[in-house]
Amino acid sequence: MAKRLFDLVLAAIGLLLLSPLLAAIALWIKLDSPGPVFFRQERVGRCGVPFRIHKFRTMTHDPAPRGALITVGADARITRAGSVLRRAKLDELPQLIDVLRGAMSFVGPRPEVARYVAIYPPELRDKVLSVRPGITDLASIQFRDESALLARADDPEREYTEVVLPAKLRLAAQYVDDATLATDLRLIGLTLKALLRDE
Repeated sequence: MAKRLFDLVLAAIGLLLLSPLLAAIALWIKLDSPGPVFFRQERVGRCGVPFRIHKFRTMTHDPAPRGALITVGADARITRAGSVLRRAKLDELPQLIDVLRGAMSFVGPRPEVARYVAIYPPELRDKVLSVRPGITDLASIQFRDESALLARADDPEREYTEVVLPAKLRLAAQYVDDATLATDLRLIGLTLKALLRDE
């Protein structure tokens, strides 16, 4: 209950205070390339219930996406505005909407698409999906350069499913075991510190 109240209050305040920035980013995206402002994609949420995640669109609009589900290095689909938004993680800000409506939390395992959830080991699947997915978690901090990491692999898809994803799942399971409001505050602080360091 305390975690949900914390999420609600912080998301509402965040959306209110950041509304000028959100509007400016939306306008930039519209001027930079044709297509919608938001990128919506079905992800697997708490208890395996699917939901549509919101992000600012950072790639060229394709009504029938045919590209990879993972982004590798300097993906040609990334727009000029998208490159900046991704680097500063500003494309994630619309997920405050998902927090407000209860599909996500500020801190929790990052939500995956069904294709990858299907290969979660059974012993970890239920645990990781027992909590709301989050905007950030320890894996997001440790793998914030994931795209560059995958770009160095001979087979990025295999590298993701056999190396990166299992590591993320271990960190997610660890979070579920140790989750407290204090843990969430610490991870939010570490996320902000990592973003400022990258900038």
